[in-house]
Amino acid sequence: MTPKNTVCLWYEGAAQEAAEFYANTFPDSQVLAVHQAPADYPSGKAGDVITVEFTVMGIPCIGLNGGPVFKHNEAFSFQVATDDQAETDRLWQAIVANGGEESVCGWCKDKWGISWQITPRILTQAIANPDRAAAKRAFEAMMQMGKIDIAAIEAALKG
Repeated sequence: MTPKNTVCLWYEGAAQEAAEFYANTFPDSQVLAVHQAPADYPSGKAGDVITVEFTVMGIPCIGLNGGPVFKHNEAFSFQVATDDQAETDRLWQAIVANGGEESVCGWCKDKWGISWQITPRILTQAIANPDRAAAKRAFEAMMQMGKIDIAAIEAALKG
């Protein structure tokens, strides 16, 4: 059954490659269907992959091979809540090592331009800490990081 709401991500011919990477990298992710164009179209030929249905951590998505017209930017990102440093490191490294790039404050970008926030749960809790001085220390620590270092966030919380 087609979901009521689906995230559509635009790719320049790499929707299937991206969907397979996400399915192999993130839990509760899979490629559901690959659809080929039934006829030639402005940026491709009949038989080319035109759309790919997939899920990323349970979120229904469709990858559209729409050509070079539109590019991804940080206005859209997937935020991934991680439980520990090992999970944070694994996901960050998978994205960056596969042609992606590092950014700041837990953000990185995959090789197709999709932005990811690899966010340990402890960071979210730290910034919302009712002890506003502790929250400020954790926030300021985060602002100095690329990939989030959980031990450093915990140390900042303690002061």
